[in-house]
Amino acid sequence: MKRRVLILSGFASAIVSACTKEISSTSESKFKTYLGPEVTYIIVNKSERRMFFFHNYTMLKKYKIDLGFSPVGDKYYEGDGKTPEGNYFINRKNPYSKFHLSIGISYPNERDRAEAATLGKPPGGDIFIHGESDRRKLGRNDWTWGCISVPNREIEEIYSMVKNGTPIKINP
Repeated sequence: MKRRVLILSGFASAIVSACTKEISSTSESKFKTYLGPEVTYIIVNKSERRMFFFHNYTMLKKYKIDLGFSPVGDKYYEGDGKTPEGNYFINRKNPYSKFHLSIGISYPNERDRAEAATLGKPPGGDIFIHGESDRRKLGRNDWTWGCISVPNREIEEIYSMVKNGTPIKINP
């Protein structure tokens, strides 16, 4: 009888342990829930390396950012290492990003395509707000190919806050 109780207790303990692991791994998910005011506008000030999230005229959050590896000036063509400047909007979310999570910016717009065409080059694309990579973990700032990067814990928050269609203005 004691042996049976001991075996059943061990079995019950293993089940509780398995459930506990499932709950804790879920609580550490990269997908967060945001219950605050709607983000109605994003402003990026490249020279300050700051990104601001607003609900109408009220600033909700600000973040320190990294930019393209050649951060000064507007993006003119694919591969120039610059982060674009201008008015865009959030147009997609990528939960499978190699940079933890990523949020797409609607670059290139008509102006960007025209500028690249005058140079005889493609404008590029795939500009995102995203998390970190191994290059950032090595301590290098302004390491992206033109994207805006934040630490992984911050992109998790941003990913939950921002919806497709949110306007973003990227200033010099």
